[in-house]
Amino acid sequence: MPNSSESYNYVLYIDEAGDDGLKRVKPIDENGGSEWLCIGGLLIRADFEADTVEWVRDIRKNINAVQGPALHYRDLSPTKRRRACELLAEYPCRFFSVASNKKNMRGHNNSRAAKRGGKQWYYNYCVRLLMERVTDYCLQDSTKRFGEPRCIRVIFSARGGHSYGQTKAYWELLKKQATGGSTYLNKREIAYQVLRFGLVEYVPHYSVAGLQLADVVASSVYQAADALGPKWAIEPAKALEPRMGRERGLIADYGIVLQPSAKKAELTDDQKLIFQHYGYQF
Repeated sequence: MPNSSESYNYVLYIDEAGDDGLKRVKPIDENGGSEWLCIGGLLIRADFEADTVEWVRDIRKNINAVQGPALHYRDLSPTKRRRACELLAEYPCRFFSVASNKKNMRGHNNSRAAKRGGKQWYYNYCVRLLMERVTDYCLQDSTKRFGEPRCIRVIFSARGGHSYGQTKAYWELLKKQATGGSTYLNKREIAYQVLRFGLVEYVPHYSVAGLQLADVVASSVYQAADALGPKWAIEPAKALEPRMGRERGLIADYGIVLQPSAKKAELTDDQKLIFQHYGYQF
């Protein structure tokens, strides 16, 4: 649980789809890891934190997915997946997603991160891209609503093999770099005015309703990007549009982030479709 002395006005739930392995990558390697890693974030105001339990219950009831203890996107039929996204987009929340195509990262090793003991540097970098945009959104929203920055509670869906302590240590390093004006890759920076490390948690997916909703975001975007996969479909991810994060009215590179850039990603025409829908130009 978060530090009881820390107050917060936003809650961010983070889940992922795909894997962060870079040694072998599909479709280059037949038995390689996933071509994509997608990080999904679902952001709500803290006032709605308790309501997420009812949201999950209502979605499961509506799509007749009441077996088992939790909502799992991968277990749903194509029709139910789309409907789950449509229903989720009706609730007061915001969606953010980072979709990283791993082909150009195959076999790559980040020596800068390795020297600092960062064994999961690639995962941490993708989460960083998400956090830069979410914290920016919360900084702007809270300044407008309250006249000052207000904090986010961040809840990760705990996955085996990840050290979330390393993720926080990476954020600490970025904070020091930002303070000293030495941020590496500084197109954007995390808005630390709204981030408190005592409000960051890592819990099992099934135990928190908001994480089950974040899974819908991450998995639907992954499914839309993974055009070479057996279950490719873009309609579920398109249904999230009403609640996607926007910067000056634009979703591309804010609510949904493509890595590498559109010019460097070397995507197939089918893979481009979901990103073109959200404003990317190739």
